[in-house]
Amino acid sequence: MDPTLDVQPVNTMGSTENAPLIEAGRLDLAQATGEVTYEAIAGIGQPPAKNIRIINAMYSQSGMFIVRADSPYRSIADLRGRPIAWGAKGSGFVVLARYILGGLGLDLDRDFEAVYLDKAAEGPERVLGGRAAAMWGGGIGWPPFAAIAKGPAGARFIAPDPAETKRIAAKFPFLKPISLPAGSYPAQEATVASLGSWPFVLARASLPDDVAYRLSRALHKGGSMLGEKLAQAKESTLANTLVAAPRQDLIHPGVLRYMREIGLL
Repeated sequence: MDPTLDVQPVNTMGSTENAPLIEAGRLDLAQATGEVTYEAIAGIGQPPAKNIRIINAMYSQSGMFIVRADSPYRSIADLRGRPIAWGAKGSGFVVLARYILGGLGLDLDRDFEAVYLDKAAEGPERVLGGRAAAMWGGGIGWPPFAAIAKGPAGARFIAPDPAETKRIAAKFPFLKPISLPAGSYPAQEATVASLGSWPFVLARASLPDDVAYRLSRALHKGGSMLGEKLAQAKESTLANTLVAAPRQDLIHPGVLRYMREIGLL
């Protein structure tokens, strides 16, 4: 939607590497989950980030387990002591898991047989082949979950129950109730309620305002086209960015300028 923008992709290990690279000014833009962004700006395990700004919220993302439908597991308690494919260690999903399970007093490594993957795409094979009881992840149409749901046995989701959700939210109030709509995966007939946050497209604070403005405008004007290609992208709106951002001053000034121009502010 803007031929003057040239975005060059760079391979990284995921959210936990992306946020520090943005903070160090070594990347102009990067994606990071809400939990990783929260830790960076709050200074959890690191000095508080000063160079991180938000360009756009991506899509609501809740965390949950997926198991084969013919498995005996129906609750988080049932999965204790079992092999769980948590994902790649650098993944924001693993950070989300540590918060959600930590809110219940559980540790990924102590209370489960933790399986960390080089790539999330390795998880379905482990679950379908019986080498993992469950895989952790989330989001609408996430390819590893889709692969498991399309397996011969089908799939079932396991998320915190209402009492567990209350405990988690009390300990980590930055996590918000987010539901996975019915029909997000094959044969998923019921909505799955869980907790999570919004991943972001982040930028270094020193990214020129005009560049951030043009990025925001391009994403806004191209929103319907992106939504046709990827269902989650329908949530990637500027209105949702305002709601999802921990604070308005964390949104890049160039984006705020465009929001004012279209009447959002």
